[in-house]
Amino acid sequence: MFDDLRTISLLDWLENDLLMIVNDCQLASSDASFRRYFRIKTPDGSFVVMDAPPDKENTAAFVRIAHLLAEFKVNVPIIFQQNTVEGFLLLEDFGTQCFLDQLTVENATVLYDSAFEALLLIQSQTSLQHCGLPFYNEALLQRELGIFEDWFLHESLDTLVPADIWVGVCELLISSALEQPLVCVHRDYHSRNLMFLMDDSPGIIDFQDAVVGPITYDLVSLLRDCYISWSAELIEQWRNQYYQRLVTLELITVSPEQFKRWFDLMGLQRHLKAIGIFSRLHLRDGKSTYLNDIPRTLNYVLTVCADYPELSDFSEFLQEQVMPVYETFRQGHSI
Repeated sequence: MFDDLRTISLLDWLENDLLMIVNDCQLASSDASFRRYFRIKTPDGSFVVMDAPPDKENTAAFVRIAHLLAEFKVNVPIIFQQNTVEGFLLLEDFGTQCFLDQLTVENATVLYDSAFEALLLIQSQTSLQHCGLPFYNEALLQRELGIFEDWFLHESLDTLVPADIWVGVCELLISSALEQPLVCVHRDYHSRNLMFLMDDSPGIIDFQDAVVGPITYDLVSLLRDCYISWSAELIEQWRNQYYQRLVTLELITVSPEQFKRWFDLMGLQRHLKAIGIFSRLHLRDGKSTYLNDIPRTLNYVLTVCADYPELSDFSEFLQEQVMPVYETFRQGHSI
């Protein structure tokens, strides 16, 4: 068991308010936010309990979006009990195996096909007028890009990006994002948030930050995953397959080339943000294992920048000024 105050309060809620018999309580995971998840064993089976400090996390958003996604048969955990005042939720247990634990070259196409089916439901069934989700606007996109500049370049590497280069990058990425068709965006649709289940896989978690935003956002999160990488040929194959599904559903009308450009530039925006977040998790929150995911994510950035002439100045800045400093940083922070 645990002796910190929040865990004591959580167990008090389970045992005294809900009258549950808790035979065992183990930390199941703690993610990149302030949330923690506990797996409890009871005579009635296994459950997951979310601990989301109300001054830092919004359990009401999780509850609302869970109900929204469940309406059109997306497999999200059932919420059995909720205590939004203290920030506790009693959830269905999807088990311990996420896609990242299961993915191999041999089964990736089958697993991703199930992820595509779920994503199509999210994108095609959500009513943008009535879902109540915030929009991915210019201010939010700019703020996310600022995380890369502040936490990776400034705080980690003590490096400044020339203002004219950075302004051009931000304008290009934000413009590309805002010109895309709008859909419901999970915002963290990747291998760690897709749970491998024997029935109705994947189980989808960590959706509380969902917004209305660009149609390529979740697809590039999935295919250019910060936690696992695939060959360019496989990614192109999967991207084209999903593109055809979107065309069939009349969610997009653009050419494959335009879709690829949206996909690449949306991924660049997301990966810059992710690198900044990984740096912040190390520096501010002491979660230094995320430093291991920067090289893979940075490689996505370098590859896309090299493919687009309008990003040549930024590509040169990264290659000549950032990478040498980063390699020194990396050698001093091996995890």
